Amino acid sequence: MANETKVPAPSPSSLEGWVKLLDGVRLPVPQASHDRVCRAIRDNRSSLRDIAEMIQDSPVLALSVIRETNRHAHGHLTTPAENLEVALNRLGVKRTEALLERLPAEPLSQIPVALRQLQLISQHATQQANGFFASRLARLWQDIHWGSLLFLSPFWPLALTHPQLLEAWEQRVIHKGESAHDVEKQLFGVRLLQIGQALADLWHLPIWVQQGYRLLLNHQRELVKVLRIARDSEHPLRQQNRLDDDPTLRRWLNQPANTVLLANGLALSAQQAWDSPHAERWHYLTGLYLQMPMGEVQQQSHRQAVTSARHHARPGVWHPAVSLIWPWGIKRIHAGLPPVPAPTAEDLAKWHRQCAELLMQPSRFANAMHLTTSARDALVACGMQRVMLLMADRTHVNLRVHQAFGLPKAAAGLHFPVSQSTVLQRLLSQQAQLRLGPANHAQLSALLPADLRSQFAGEHLLLRSLVNNGRVIMIVVADQGGGPFSEMTVQAFGKTAQCIEKALHSFSHRGQ
Repeated sequence: MANETKVPAPSPSSLEGWVKLLDGVRLPVPQASHDRVCRAIRDNRSSLRDIAEMIQDSPVLALSVIRETNRHAHGHLTTPAENLEVALNRLGVKRTEALLERLPAEPLSQIPVALRQLQLISQHATQQANGFFASRLARLWQDIHWGSLLFLSPFWPLALTHPQLLEAWEQRVIHKGESAHDVEKQLFGVRLLQIGQALADLWHLPIWVQQGYRLLLNHQRELVKVLRIARDSEHPLRQQNRLDDDPTLRRWLNQPANTVLLANGLALSAQQAWDSPHAERWHYLTGLYLQMPMGEVQQQSHRQAVTSARHHARPGVWHPAVSLIWPWGIKRIHAGLPPVPAPTAEDLAKWHRQCAELLMQPSRFANAMHLTTSARDALVACGMQRVMLLMADRTHVNLRVHQAFGLPKAAAGLHFPVSQSTVLQRLLSQQAQLRLGPANHAQLSALLPADLRSQFAGEHLLLRSLVNNGRVIMIVVADQGGGPFSEMTVQAFGKTAQCIEKALHSFSHRGQ
């Protein structure tokens, strides 16, 4: 199934049009999750709690069960179910089984990337919520968990029907800094938050989800006031005094429902970059809400991202944990050279063309050299100024330079014994990305082979494993001349690596 070649669906231009379209979308469920839950339902030994635990692994299944339950609750005396366990108890085994039979089930690889990406962000948000808030507000952990997971669910159908519009929104609003209001009016004819709120209300999603959208749409003034106080994180006593002087604002800030919004803000902003203004804003707000120092909030956020990646990361989708400095994030210290400017629109267009070539189905590559040449060019197009592709031998004993760019000709003949470097051993053992910067360069560069280290002068470097059929076969080493990276380029590097892995998979399965 070639999702990339689908003809874009026509776009509504009114709130009513979008709600009608998105409400009617049947979201696909990963086949493996669908089969596992079906087996559990048919097994008399399975309790509703057992079934609920299995459903938790599939955001679409959880949403479908809660929507179905609350659709029947509407108009009756029953209050909407706020979590999965309550929803399952009300729906019962038979109706849950009937619901599952109506849902389309597809292999994970055939579910469009845009939908899987958005659901991964929702799962990351849930981990942030559990890590920051669930233990402090233990009595409310279910509300925090399910509200966080389902907050972005009104946009899951949009990712399925109009991924190109969401991608255009991301490029223009997040990367180019255009006004979200203006871009959304042009692309959708209406604000995205209005679509989110309308569907959250229609689907009777947990009340904290509905409150989150109302807050973002109707309480901008309070949000700005709170953010001003939050930025004064060096003076916690002064922050407390300012909140005490405005009891209404303090009560507004301290609502438990805000945990859902904070968790999704942390997860969404991390997709852009950990040290972006968006991420900083949500870290400040979380710190004020929990009365935690900024440094502690950042470190905890990085830890939760790593935990989320261990549980939720899947091939083909981007998890921001891979861009953290190893073992988890340390605030980057810029020193020496200024950051390289972000890629221009022309650069991005060239990069998109290179990635499209890698993703063509069936594979267009005649041999491995043809493929890796295209991979090298895509890495250069995403903004890398020096690139080395290292190919592992069958025994994983040696790595040999397979492609190089921006390096002396002699670099093409280099090879590195894996046993001499713990960093290379780790990168070959599993899929991983390592980012060197001033805070960790001295420690980690000493663990790289001297011949490799000498090719990349400077303190900033990226290394990433490339996997095919569950085995690391290649390592990419790249930088932007040794100076600090453009954050946009770091993201593009990760996405390019995913495209190369897809190309490797298609190439190795050609003719089958």
